[in-house]
Amino acid sequence: MDNSMTSSQGKIHRNVIPFTPEGEFYFGQGVRAFQRREFEKAIKWLTRAIELSPKQPLYHCQLSVVYTETGQYHSANQVLMNVLAEFGHDYVDCHYLIANNYAHLGLFHDAMKFAKDYLQRAPEGDFHKEAEELVEMLTMDDEEDEEEFAEEDELMRYQESAFYYMEHEQWEQALPILEEMMRLFPNHILAKHKYAEALFFSGEKEEAIELEEQWLQLNDSSLHTICNLAIFYHLTSNKEAAEVHIQQIKNVYPIREQQQLNIAVTLARIGCYYESYERFNRLPKRKLKGHLSYYKWYSITAYHLGEPSIAIQLWEEGCIRHSGLSTLGGPWGNSD
Repeated sequence: MDNSMTSSQGKIHRNVIPFTPEGEFYFGQGVRAFQRREFEKAIKWLTRAIELSPKQPLYHCQLSVVYTETGQYHSANQVLMNVLAEFGHDYVDCHYLIANNYAHLGLFHDAMKFAKDYLQRAPEGDFHKEAEELVEMLTMDDEEDEEEFAEEDELMRYQESAFYYMEHEQWEQALPILEEMMRLFPNHILAKHKYAEALFFSGEKEEAIELEEQWLQLNDSSLHTICNLAIFYHLTSNKEAAEVHIQQIKNVYPIREQQQLNIAVTLARIGCYYESYERFNRLPKRKLKGHLSYYKWYSITAYHLGEPSIAIQLWEEGCIRHSGLSTLGGPWGNSD
C-alpha cells in the first residue's frame, strides 16, 4: 500500500471535527417539519432546540404555534406565558397568540384582554388586523349576554385548572378547585364526579364511594358514576360490586370522544386490557392529543397485551406532548 496515501488518510482522520448540532439546526428541522405538517416531528425538533438554546424566545414561540395547530391551546399558552415572564413584554406577538388560544378554549374575557393588550402595544403590528377582528367578534352589546359570557368563561377557567391537575394525578391540588366549582356552579354535574375521583385517589375512598352511590340513586344511567364506581370497587377489591358496573361499561358505546376516552381509560384501570385496547384503537387520535391520560393508559394497555414497541412509541410521543407524563413512570411499571 502507498505509504503516502496511508499517511494522508491518517491526517484527515485526525483532523475530523465532530459535528455537534446546536439549537439552530434543530430549530430549522422543526420549522421544515411544521411546514410539511409533520407536527409530531416538529414538536420533537423544537423541544430539542429549546433544550440546547433555552434563551432563544423565537424557538419557544414556534413551538407554541405547533401546539396551537394541533389543538393543544393550553400547552401553547403555557409556553407563551413563559416567554413573557422570562424575556419581557417586548415580544408583543405573544399577546395576540395567547388571545387566539384563549378564544379557542372558550375563555373569551381573557382572549379580549390579551387582544386589546396586543393592539395597545403594537397598533400596526403583524397581527393587528386579526386582533381587531377578534376584539370585534368578542364585543357584545347586551349586558345579559355579557353576564352569561362571564360565567361560562369562569367555569372554563376552573375546568381547565382542575383538568390539568387531575391529568397529572395531583389530586390534592385539584380538590379545592373542584370544591369551589361545585359551590359556584351547583348544576355542573361533571365537577361532582371529578371531585369524587380526586377524593378517592387522595385517600378518602369510603367517602368517594358513598358520594357516587348517592348519585347513582338519583341517576342510575350516569356514565360518570358507573365508571367511577367500577374503578373504586375494583381498586378496593370488592369484585362483586365492581363486576356489576364493569358489565354495564362493556355494553356502552358513546358518540362523544370525551366519553369514549373515559370508557377506554376506565377499562384499562380495572385491568380489562383487551376491551380497553379495542376502544383506544377506535378513538380519533387527532382530537385527543391534548389528553395526557390518552397516552398513559393507551401505552399501559398495549404493554399488558404484549405490544411493548407500540407501548414505548405511545409513551415517548406522550412525553413529548405532555412533559408531566415522564414523572408518572413508564408503562412497564405502571398499572394505576
